Amino acid sequence: MSGGFDERVRTDFERARQRAFLHDLVSVFARRPNDLIPYHAVRQRVAPEAESYRGLQTVRIDQIIGSMDRFQDFDRAFLPRKRFIAGRWQNVDRAYYADIQLPPIQLYKVGDVYFVKDGNHRVSVAREKGQEFIDAEVIEGHIRAPIDAAMRSDELLLQAEYAEFLRRTDLDRLHPEHDIRPTALGRYDEIWAHIEGHRGGLEAIRHQPVSVAEAVDDWYTYIYQPIVEVARERGVTERFPNRTEADIYLWVIRHRWELERQLGHDIGPAPAAEDYADQVGAGSGWRTRLAAWLDDVLPWTPGRNGRGARD
Repeated sequence: MSGGFDERVRTDFERARQRAFLHDLVSVFARRPNDLIPYHAVRQRVAPEAESYRGLQTVRIDQIIGSMDRFQDFDRAFLPRKRFIAGRWQNVDRAYYADIQLPPIQLYKVGDVYFVKDGNHRVSVAREKGQEFIDAEVIEGHIRAPIDAAMRSDELLLQAEYAEFLRRTDLDRLHPEHDIRPTALGRYDEIWAHIEGHRGGLEAIRHQPVSVAEAVDDWYTYIYQPIVEVARERGVTERFPNRTEADIYLWVIRHRWELERQLGHDIGPAPAAEDYADQVGAGSGWRTRLAAWLDDVLPWTPGRNGRGARD
């Protein structure tokens, strides 16, 4: 059996590797990642609220967008990138030619996408054969924000961070109308640090414990909303059409910390937003645009400049 298929499977593997190379080349010029998404990159950003065993299912292959541990061996379309996987890949391919039934793969589901726990080579060969569906044992991790296979890697990871933010804050239940959507990874952690700092401040004022729900509601009502309302009224949001109100909120909070450092006393959220709007509208907007650019290229650590996570 093997002798009759050896040349075929070698040709299939080399053709698949050549396609992977071409995909990588196109991705460089298109500036669009062509990598499988590592499951750990998602898992470190969101803790599923529950998990359930879904049993044996038929899954669309194009919804499988990542892997637990073999994410460097294949591209986003599960084409093989590494020559050293030729043996296992060709063994799976040979089984297809011989009409040998292979066991189901194992997948972990998050949102509407899947990550391979076991069966990366079977997924790769199946896609190369034009197969649309594959049998799999599925475990699902339940999160609050939708995730789908059409998302770019950065969009998917940002959505995972949003899901974790909702798990921590219950903001989707406390204020369903909210629209807190920063455009860079890591910003939800920064906002969460603000909420935790605000919670500590409330406990110091009230001399009693404050629940997360109370802190979130108070922060949203008396910190976040006043800043956003000033930004809307003063046209700050219009000056940064590619940014969100959550981005501007973060810039205003950092501006507030700097003002307080210079003046030596507290500045309220709305006055800080007013001062920020004055700077943007008075011709010194180059500084805020520079800050926006730096926000993209440099990581921001919550509490930088020694200010902690106060609101």
